[in-house]
Amino acid sequence: MPPTDASTDAGTPSASAGPNSSRGPGSGVGPDCEDTLDLRLPDELMALCPQEEAGRSGAAAPTERADRAEATAAPAAPAAPAAPAAPATSVAPVTHAAPAKPVASAARPALPQDDDLLDHIADWGAFTTPVGVFHLVPVRLDRDLPLIARWMNDPAVAVFWDLAGHESLTERHLRAQLDGDGRSVPCLGVLDGTPMSYWELYRADLDPLARHCPVRPHDTGIHLLIGGVADRGRGLGSTLLRAVADLVLHRRPSCARVIAEPDLRNTPSIAAFLNAGFRFSAEVDLPDKRAALMVRDRVLRPLLQLHHSP
Repeated sequence: MPPTDASTDAGTPSASAGPNSSRGPGSGVGPDCEDTLDLRLPDELMALCPQEEAGRSGAAAPTERADRAEATAAPAAPAAPAAPAAPATSVAPVTHAAPAKPVASAARPALPQDDDLLDHIADWGAFTTPVGVFHLVPVRLDRDLPLIARWMNDPAVAVFWDLAGHESLTERHLRAQLDGDGRSVPCLGVLDGTPMSYWELYRADLDPLARHCPVRPHDTGIHLLIGGVADRGRGLGSTLLRAVADLVLHRRPSCARVIAEPDLRNTPSIAAFLNAGFRFSAEVDLPDKRAALMVRDRVLRPLLQLHHSP
């Protein structure tokens, strides 16, 4: 069937060839058409009209076919909008690349590589105390094991530390800390250049102790032994405990308390902590002993310093 528009154009002459529109030689004109000019075209020109109309119809048909072809192809055009989708896909990794790092850092282990559970004890350095210049030096097995093992075999120490015997017992105890994640750091206490005590500073909130008594985030614990017999019984323990507790609170802003859990039977040790500004908090049942929980509070530090000043 020819296109609708083409048939309309082609039918115009036949529709206008009604009974009242005949322009033949014998056609009559009604009285209401007296002012109408009836123009007769030459036969040669009339012969051209059907061809011209047919030409217009023929030209219109291909045009509409082209329009219809485009209209038919138009539903496929959504493929064209798909082309912009390709750049969107390539941009997406860039857009999400920046948040990828925080997601990865959130999924990594508890500690970032540049963090330290006890705020880099090795960098704390030496400081002056009433009894001399004191320095906490992290233990090195190749240098310090023989000395520490000798102290552990002193009967006065062995009864509470339970590390008397072969040097390998002390080595195993030290290596467990040195090979760990830094939650406990063994140190030599060096006074005026001479090693004279052994210390362990540890994160109490990450220690098994936290299963047996209430601790707070970043609470820092202390274990201490005075190595040389000549250095015992003259107040060095109390003075150094006070100095080290102050150093911990100074170097660890996130730490609100320094705590200790000496054996209840070790009355000289408990007395040393009390003299150093610690308070007795509670008795605690631990797997290997009944302990006195001793606490040094940051909030009381100014009062303790005022009371201790000469």
